[in-house]
Amino acid sequence: MNKERFLSLDVFRGMTICLMIIVNTPGDALHTFAPFMHASWHGFTPTDLVFPSFLFAVGNSLSFVLPTLEKAGRAKVLYTITKRTLILFTLGFLMYWFPFTGALEDTRIFGVLQRIALAYGCAALIAHFMHERVVKILTAVILLAYWYIAMHYGQPNDPLSLTGNAVLRLDLYLIGPNHLYQGEGIAFDPEGLLSTLPAIVNVLVGFIIGNFVRTSGKTYEGLTHLFMWGAGFVFLAFMWHYQFPINKKLWTSSFVVLTIGLDMIILSTIIYRVDLHRQHQFARFFEIFGKNPLAIYLFSEILLISMNLLKGPGNSGSLFDWVYQAGFTNFNPYWGSLFFSISYMLVCWLLGYILDKFKIYIRI
Repeated sequence: MNKERFLSLDVFRGMTICLMIIVNTPGDALHTFAPFMHASWHGFTPTDLVFPSFLFAVGNSLSFVLPTLEKAGRAKVLYTITKRTLILFTLGFLMYWFPFTGALEDTRIFGVLQRIALAYGCAALIAHFMHERVVKILTAVILLAYWYIAMHYGQPNDPLSLTGNAVLRLDLYLIGPNHLYQGEGIAFDPEGLLSTLPAIVNVLVGFIIGNFVRTSGKTYEGLTHLFMWGAGFVFLAFMWHYQFPINKKLWTSSFVVLTIGLDMIILSTIIYRVDLHRQHQFARFFEIFGKNPLAIYLFSEILLISMNLLKGPGNSGSLFDWVYQAGFTNFNPYWGSLFFSISYMLVCWLLGYILDKFKIYIRI
């Protein structure tokens, strides 16, 4: 496992964090270019690819870390997986509770870090206890089972609607509306418990592809296979879409297959450029994000929350509003909103650069 191979995965992971920050922090949510917005329901935009790509990258990393852990024995493996899962889930919950003044009974329970935690924990246990051939079969079983559940346990007349889907029905039964995301006009969590099941597949396939990269990823033949597999998955996803629509908020099985396929294509392209042709011009920038993804993501979210809570000078409203109005409203509203999100991303990158300069890498 040499440095270049790790560089490719750091670059891929860093790209996901970079784009995640950009799409999460528009200066004006009402003036955002369509590619930087999630699909309203069925459908797909480039923004919808960001989160599943990070889960795919988690699986890539797992393929390198798990063999080392297993040398220390099963107890060490189980302890590490459990610890990381609990820490990630807790950090996600505390982030939504921040600044710790709101009522716990109204705090969102599931979310981005919580989904990463659960998907990682389940995928890591599966990868540890099962042979890779069995894991491949299990990924297909999970996607087919989720398809069946989604179609048969939502409202009979419209099982994939916002108000009648099985994801919402399970969350309402288990934790109630006050603990769900409220940004869809109703209480509905796009990171709900049931839809975390197919998200495990993103991590598992990332793990499988990580193993493939370790053995064959630096050959033209291996990259060709990876690219073609990706294209095949994309084709399969669009065929499946007619029976089980591509939907990020429900994390449908066709959505999983589509994002996995696109990730294979993107990763094979990065390896081709960075590892085979050693074109590192763009790599360093994304590598900074990829080396400290958790710290940078948490910083981006906590800073954003703080800017919206703190009062800006005069009658400008929040500090966030003041910064946006002072520096970005002289542009076309759409471009000003995008320039703000890019500037915010660069501030987060600067934190990553400082951490990297002092060799500080935050791991759990």
